[in-house]
Amino acid sequence: MPFPTAIQHTQDRYRRLTVPQFTVVTGLLVIFTGAILLASPLCSNAQVGIWEAIFTATSAVTVTGLSVIDVGTDLTKFGQGVLATMLLIGGLGLMAITTFLQGFVVRGTELRCRLDRGKTLDEFGVGGVGRTFRGIVITATILILMGAAALYHFGFNDIPNRGDRLWAAIFHSISAYNNAGFGLWSNSLQSYRNNWVVNCTIITLIILGGLGWRVTSDLWSNRNNLKRQNLSLHTRLTLRTSFLLIVIGTCGLLITETLGNADFLANMNFLERLINALFQSVSARTAGFTTFPLSLDSISDSGLLLLMALMFIGASPGGTGGGIKTTTIAALMAATRSTLRGQENVILRNRQISDKVVLKAVGITVGSFLFVLLMALLLGISSNLGGDNPFSFLEMLFTCISAFATVGFDVGVTNQLGHFGQLVLLVGMFVGRLGILLLLSAIWEALHRDRIHQLNRIGYPREDLYV
Repeated sequence: MPFPTAIQHTQDRYRRLTVPQFTVVTGLLVIFTGAILLASPLCSNAQVGIWEAIFTATSAVTVTGLSVIDVGTDLTKFGQGVLATMLLIGGLGLMAITTFLQGFVVRGTELRCRLDRGKTLDEFGVGGVGRTFRGIVITATILILMGAAALYHFGFNDIPNRGDRLWAAIFHSISAYNNAGFGLWSNSLQSYRNNWVVNCTIITLIILGGLGWRVTSDLWSNRNNLKRQNLSLHTRLTLRTSFLLIVIGTCGLLITETLGNADFLANMNFLERLINALFQSVSARTAGFTTFPLSLDSISDSGLLLLMALMFIGASPGGTGGGIKTTTIAALMAATRSTLRGQENVILRNRQISDKVVLKAVGITVGSFLFVLLMALLLGISSNLGGDNPFSFLEMLFTCISAFATVGFDVGVTNQLGHFGQLVLLVGMFVGRLGILLLLSAIWEALHRDRIHQLNRIGYPREDLYV
């Protein structure tokens, strides 16, 4: 087939892809391209083979932070720049990027397709996808630069070389805003556990990135009159749920680690305990930075369970983090409350939530939970097949949730796994970043393209079910 004809054929196939399918294909292409670059001598040393490059590229594009290499020593400055670029692509929204690119691929797009692309960007209505993407980029650039300036001038003062200090500030600012958890040092931010500037800056960037552009845009638009009634239900619910999760996580870690006599908060005064508990509570919701080495010996089992719950919930829709999202858990709690009250409709903040939203929240939660259990099962099988199982079930479950929720917390499992175990985590990171429903939608549409519209028009008789 001639080269121009092959290009035309590829473009035609891309035009026929649905938004979920386009997102999956483009994400795989970005990961493949990044892996090839990272494996090259220009980006890394001999310690980084093709498998290490693929795992690292997947972790970067999915903004997870799990790594089988040492970013600071195994990658060159150029390689670290490539890694930072992949963090930006993944963090600013893989779905937003691919939707923006689809506007150049698909010609003559109809109104319904524009609405589909808008939903992918979490943007209701027809209003321009390009304008939304520009807003995301501008907001991210401003916040990242402000964070880098704070880290350079007041945070990383112990780095004598100004060039190294500037790059460390920029890299960690990018990683924090994108909830990635990648750092230039093998011990993450443990050297700065009592540095209030570094802790507060990273915490602020993680929270702002995790809230999502929709929330920050709403807050900015109403900056002169920040009354509750002026903000959208999504913004109010996201802020309320995020605040409650941060408080619950911080207080929970203070209680579990104090009563459990763990090493996590040992030998600290109250203020140091507070800032470290707050940092880990915020970081657990898909950021992945640590100020203390996580292991079964350093933190209590109850503390690990609390971190797993925070990781599984994750950030907010449209943000740079993963997890099932704050609004999903809020919708489920509202549905539970309405059921206990005997209400026929789900009421949330004096607003009725549609059944479609509740069903989607249930589908996301159940699908994610089952997928994590499948990951843990496969990880256990891979360890048993190796003839040696050095990991407890808690360690494997913790690592699986960390990968699926794109957090990046590691209790020493990732580097000790074989290729099959790391493949399980790799797939989990990709599925978790795209979203379980979007991936299943892409597969379903590929297998049953002709039946979708028929199934939507079929009506079925109603019958009660005892639960």
